[in-house]
Amino acid sequence: MDARQNVHTVKSHGARVARKHMYDWIMLVLLMVLYLIIYLIHPFRRYIGRDMMDDLRFPLKDVTVKFWVVPLYAAGLPIITLLGFYYKRKDVYDLHHGMLGLLFTVITTGVLTEAIKNATGRPRPHFFWRCFPDGKDVYDLAGDVICHGKENMVREAYKSFPSGHTSWSFAGLAFLSLYLAGKIKAFDQRGHIAKLCVVLLPLLLASGVAITLVDDYWHHWADVFGGAILGVTAATFFYLQFFPPPYHKEGWGPYAYFRMLEQLHNTNGARIEPESEC
Repeated sequence: MDARQNVHTVKSHGARVARKHMYDWIMLVLLMVLYLIIYLIHPFRRYIGRDMMDDLRFPLKDVTVKFWVVPLYAAGLPIITLLGFYYKRKDVYDLHHGMLGLLFTVITTGVLTEAIKNATGRPRPHFFWRCFPDGKDVYDLAGDVICHGKENMVREAYKSFPSGHTSWSFAGLAFLSLYLAGKIKAFDQRGHIAKLCVVLLPLLLASGVAITLVDDYWHHWADVFGGAILGVTAATFFYLQFFPPPYHKEGWGPYAYFRMLEQLHNTNGARIEPESEC
């Protein structure tokens, strides 16, 4: 029997697949709520003395990549890619598990990023101007700063590590790189460098965003390195929950797709060949 005769679309099997993962979707919603709660918590107010200000007086200027743009490429580009492959193959397992893995990646990364920011309370390179917008620094008897800037500006001044722009960028785009690597069989040992370039493009975009944050004096180098490691780790962890490693011979499809073929084989008693990608 040909696997093409067993097409599983959103219309025919979408609801069934979603119900199987109902608790996963509930957990995703709870993570979103947790993110909002952690975001509203004030970060740890680290001691910052006068002698520390030399490294925290960089100019306060607009960030090159606005925060509202990050979800557009970190989540938007992977979603467009998932929909494109679904249009080609009509595989609801690939679409559903790709979406679920992507959303868990970016939301979990957001939760961890905000939690670490609040716990460390590291000042940004332009901390001075958020704390003292008039340029007049004030300290208490212990030598710690007494900020007189706007509350929301001061709160963000203590949230440098890790970089949220960077962690979210690498989370979504590293997931996209892994997904593309599996789909186009980038590691099939045939030496197609063009495929490798396609896989690296999302990571280059994320790296470019990270560099702008250092250039704009919103983050230290350690902040963007930490954010990149966090995002890549989350992407790898959640991708491998749903898909084989990209170098695996079945790396072009989700585990659920091959389980479905095995179940059809056991039911019908006929061998079903998987419809391989390019």
